[in-house]
Amino acid sequence: MKKLTMISMAAVLSLSVIAAGCATKETPAPAASPGAATPAPAEGGKQVTIKMFQFKVEIADQLGKLIQEYQKQNPNVKIQVDTVGGGADYGAALLAKFNSGDKPDIFNNGGFSDLDKWIDNLEDLSDQPWVKDLVDVAKEPMSKNGKLYGQPLNLEGYGFIYNKDLFTKAGITELPKTYSQLEDAAKKLQAAGITPFENGYGEWWVLGNHFVNLPFANQKDPNAFIDGLNKGTAKIPGNEAFNNWTKLFDLTLQYGNKNPLQTDYNTQVTDFATGKAAMTQQGNWTQVQITKTNPDLKIGFLPMPITDDAAATDKLYVGVPNNWVINKNSAVKDEAKKFLNWLVSSDVGKKYITEEFKFIPAFKTIPADEKVLGPLAADIIKYSKENKTLSWNWFKFPGGEASSKKFGDIMQGYVAKKYTKDQMLDEFQKTWDSLKK
Repeated sequence: MKKLTMISMAAVLSLSVIAAGCATKETPAPAASPGAATPAPAEGGKQVTIKMFQFKVEIADQLGKLIQEYQKQNPNVKIQVDTVGGGADYGAALLAKFNSGDKPDIFNNGGFSDLDKWIDNLEDLSDQPWVKDLVDVAKEPMSKNGKLYGQPLNLEGYGFIYNKDLFTKAGITELPKTYSQLEDAAKKLQAAGITPFENGYGEWWVLGNHFVNLPFANQKDPNAFIDGLNKGTAKIPGNEAFNNWTKLFDLTLQYGNKNPLQTDYNTQVTDFATGKAAMTQQGNWTQVQITKTNPDLKIGFLPMPITDDAAATDKLYVGVPNNWVINKNSAVKDEAKKFLNWLVSSDVGKKYITEEFKFIPAFKTIPADEKVLGPLAADIIKYSKENKTLSWNWFKFPGGEASSKKFGDIMQGYVAKKYTKDQMLDEFQKTWDSLKK
């Protein structure tokens, strides 16, 4: 497995992106932007239906409007979109669609082990016109044997989102960059009558993807560690990064909301946006919902430190969240390719990517305006320019989503005091060993 390259300053300065997914409900489309690229009509003027299956629930409404823009320019093309995500099991739902024969033409794939799982169903997109425009880091998850099988939705990052006004109210004048500083900040917030952490631990992916990624990303060489786990030469129990990470886990529980296992994604983001807690573990994908809930909220990103080494811990976790792929056996795969190209080449598509979806682009020719994207994306871009990023690794886990879900279940058991720290780490190891090839 190739090592997931950090985003260089040059890459971030020239970021750009593709696009997205869609809502199942139809919404009125805004007027098309002047100069929008008009794709060629379907061959022979025949009516074509493209079935999309996507997981980005947070932009479903905006995507629905974008689809209508495309259909206005292409009256012979109809795009049907199903959205499954936000805590629902997208992977299981996708497999069920394929098994039932209701195979989508365009769907999502996370890359790495997820690519390996689905590669026999994926169209090679290496010859598409947008490929030359990709930021380098966005190519790796979907590349295999010299071929590219997916178009990245965007670049994303996560850490602790914090409420600047609540930090000021608690008298926190220096932003925490180490574990000890974060613990001190939590004590000051609690003393001021403010809940330090809003934990959405009712969602398996908050734990089994994003949070458990920390001890993997903080290895000296994450890919070498993962390779060692697969070969049996490395172990999770006794690993320094995992031991340090459990202290951060405990800190969020000690200074967190009362019912973290009953707190789902929507509740987590809403409670944070309405000022019920000072910090929450999430990413820049929450910007749209936070702004909609509380447009005046002043927010930014903090690192998620597991040690007191500031140089090592003052970083955010940045990667490609997912990719568009095309079913290679689809009867309308040529029309699907036209749509994906339009997403990243038309004025309308570019506008929606940055202004409506608030995506950090993964394409060089789509400008990333920090004022448009919002403060969370601005912090991610800033950290990336400074080479202060760590990798996303859950797509490299054996079994893909199956291992992440199992990790999430184990961590929820730890929150419920079903497991001790040592038992939790032992269960991680058993899970890995049972799923590795």
